[in-house]
Amino acid sequence: MLDQIIRDYREAVFDTDGEGAVAVAENALNNGIAAEDIVFKVVIPVIEEMMAVINRDPDANLAQHFMTAQIAATVTEKMLVHFRQPPASQGKVVIGTSAGDLHSLGKRIVMGCLKSLMIEVVDLGVNVTPERFVDAAVEHDAQVIAISSMMIHTARGENGSLAVRRLLQERGLESRVKLVVGGAPYRFDPELYRTVGADAWAEDGITAGRVIQDLIRAVTRP
Repeated sequence: MLDQIIRDYREAVFDTDGEGAVAVAENALNNGIAAEDIVFKVVIPVIEEMMAVINRDPDANLAQHFMTAQIAATVTEKMLVHFRQPPASQGKVVIGTSAGDLHSLGKRIVMGCLKSLMIEVVDLGVNVTPERFVDAAVEHDAQVIAISSMMIHTARGENGSLAVRRLLQERGLESRVKLVVGGAPYRFDPELYRTVGADAWAEDGITAGRVIQDLIRAVTRP
């Protein structure tokens, strides 16, 4: 039965049919499939497959990434209430776009993927100052700050990742809070993240999820 559920769910996701994907998940639940299995054996593997396909397609766009991530987040949130016990949080991230950057779609894609991976997300919105990133990380006890930049001047600017790194250094937080970046400038220059003082970068939502998981483990490792 699970194989058929995976096929039906995959078809809905590849058609960007959010309602259809939810219906597949709810029908599976009604037929005795555990909510945990729906998330970990259906939702996450299919979003990974879909993102891989999109990344190989030169005609793919951010809207396709967004729909895929949103479907995963929506189905996961609906299944969470049916878990036999509340799922343990995998960690916490504060996320926003660089100061001066008002592009939110890339950030929203990453948020959808993170939610499907049981990572708590604190969304700071767009045009976020360095001080607000760091203050929010401390306030929410987040292990990772994630900064999205869609323009080269906001990625490299003095009020972006570079300033966040300086604040982490000044406040002695570098062992507690890791810094990850993403967005178009980093795809053109994969080494740019080093220039702007980040610990890592991610080229898409799924990659961001895995990178952030690794950074969380690095912070919480005994």
